[in-house]
Amino acid sequence: MSETTQEPAIVGRGLSKVYGLGRRQAEKALAAEDPRAAAAAAGGYLGAHEIDFEIAKGEMFVVMGLSGSGKSTVLRMINRLNEPSAGELLIDGEDITKVSDQRLRELRNSGIGMVFQHFSLFPHRTVRENAAYGLKVRGITKPERLERADAALDRVGLGGRGDKFPHELSGGMRQRVGLARALAVDPPILLMDEPFSALDPLIRRDMQDLLVELQAQDRRTTVFVTHDLNEAMRIGDRVMVMREGRVIQIAPGPEIVAHPADDYVSEFVSDVDRARVLSAADLIRPARLVLPEDISPHDALRRLGENEVTGAFVTGADDRLLGVVTDDRLVSLTRRGAKSVHGALGEDYHQVQEGDVIGDFMHLAGRQVVPVTVLDEDGRLRGVVPRGAILSALSTVNDTVNDTVNDTVDDEAAEVAHA
Repeated sequence: MSETTQEPAIVGRGLSKVYGLGRRQAEKALAAEDPRAAAAAAGGYLGAHEIDFEIAKGEMFVVMGLSGSGKSTVLRMINRLNEPSAGELLIDGEDITKVSDQRLRELRNSGIGMVFQHFSLFPHRTVRENAAYGLKVRGITKPERLERADAALDRVGLGGRGDKFPHELSGGMRQRVGLARALAVDPPILLMDEPFSALDPLIRRDMQDLLVELQAQDRRTTVFVTHDLNEAMRIGDRVMVMREGRVIQIAPGPEIVAHPADDYVSEFVSDVDRARVLSAADLIRPARLVLPEDISPHDALRRLGENEVTGAFVTGADDRLLGVVTDDRLVSLTRRGAKSVHGALGEDYHQVQEGDVIGDFMHLAGRQVVPVTVLDEDGRLRGVVPRGAILSALSTVNDTVNDTVNDTVDDEAAEVAHA
């Protein structure tokens, strides 16, 4: 069967933005050996330079960097709130840098939604009216827009609050109204410019959870700008790291943490909570010894000795894990003359799935005769996460965290040894 590739939803090619200069001056600055210095000398500012990216349909694409890195500049070029000084911006194959004003209005009205850092709600309108405002601009009839607004409010957890006014809601609730307003229009593309940065940490995490849940349901193409690395790693399918108007690295969050492109990215991710970013899939290794269920206890015991292990996995013909055998139980079966290892099977393993993050299972390392065990949803053995892989993955975390992880794993290993 031949593979088909889906056209990206959004493509940026050589996108650049110079603030404060006319078109010709901007082009001259961009052609200079040092565009940033040339722009500054002419009285302008280089916000972004030669940005290339592709965003897949349904992808949560996060753009992150420190203040002044150019992340919001890139976001606002996607709907031409910032006019690009150079380059192409394709949406479903159409270069919107070349479209008419009327076509641009159509795209903004029906194709691209936006959620800002500040709530931008109308204080004199109810929550329902705020959520329906985008539909009103599009000429939707009042009954339909109020119905769709109520449905969107339900989705963001504000069902029953449509008659309230913004001042009667908390900051987190007001941001939910802003999100509901975008969802009510149901745009195929959603742009989010640091939407949670003004919220306190607990509410911010709740909003992240909500966004992840909505994204799982809708698979909407979303571009999310943030300066918070942990937020980027938590919600993004891929992350684009920017510095001084340029792209430094584009990759899934775990790859950026594990393989930073340069010293800047390495320093940037040094304080990230790797235990909450890296998953079993990032650390999985083949199991050292897997035995078939029809092996005899004597042969199984011999295989354990050859591999210098005290326990091994036993799987059926469909690769489903049947259990774990240990040397002491196999010795007992052999002495009794048993022909099958089934009598030695036990549940001496801790089970996780590939998507489980390290922080949820690292305390299990060393507790059993086999490493933390990765199974798929059908119970098939995918591999293991050895203790050493966990410690290695967390090796660049600060010393306090490392000491805690080492002490936890070593203490639990000691408990097993003396059990």
